[in-house]
Amino acid sequence: MISEFSLVGKTALITGASRGIGTGIAEVFAEAGATVIVNSLTNRHLDAFTASLQERTGRQVVPVVGDATDPAVVEDIVARSLAVDGKIDILVNNLGDSIPRPLVSLKEGDAEITIQEIETILALNLKAAIYCSRAACKQMIAMRQGRVINISSFAAIRGTPGNSVYAAGKAALGGLTRSLALEWAPMGVGVNAIAPGIFPDPITVGEDGYLKAEEIARTLVPMKRVGLLREVGLAALFLASSASNYIVGQTLSVDGGMTT
Repeated sequence: MISEFSLVGKTALITGASRGIGTGIAEVFAEAGATVIVNSLTNRHLDAFTASLQERTGRQVVPVVGDATDPAVVEDIVARSLAVDGKIDILVNNLGDSIPRPLVSLKEGDAEITIQEIETILALNLKAAIYCSRAACKQMIAMRQGRVINISSFAAIRGTPGNSVYAAGKAALGGLTRSLALEWAPMGVGVNAIAPGIFPDPITVGEDGYLKAEEIARTLVPMKRVGLLREVGLAALFLASSASNYIVGQTLSVDGGMTT
């Protein structure tokens, strides 16, 4: 391995990572030598995934259950993560999800998004990143080194009808990324983001859902395919490693050309 891409001796906390893109990031980080702390709201997929990843890579993979949208619980998640190695070198704010629904109903039978759903979407896609960054990065700033990677979305770059609140949350995450990058770069903490395109998780969406995603990708993606979860992990590895030392405040699109 090129030394600049090694994560040996580093400890990474990845939120919302027992399924989907987070698993691809955790997998690559462990292969690159990091101790990986995987957060999820419940144990439903977490314990099985972390045990499997630890067995496959031989690295320490630690499950931490907790709600990353609750600021009080976030403090506990970070405290338990710090107890593993005494530090968090890399924070990946991966938690996020969408509830595709129009802001206002435009046709009969088209249910508009509820106030509670608006609050949930913003909590998952923006507030959790704010809470986790504040809690985890105090010690990064004290150490004068660290990495924060926010997982955004192609929806932050191009319009997505019927998903406006999700797009708003992810676009705001881009603003958070740029502003924190400027605040923390002098303190040795690099902040960047990744905007993935279509990355279906076979476990989450099932066979039919995956086939539908492939069909959509053939229309919307210049490369004519969906992304592989590991491909976001490889982009995250670059941003987490010293190979990206001179890159701050950027959003890297990993979408097969969707937003080009």
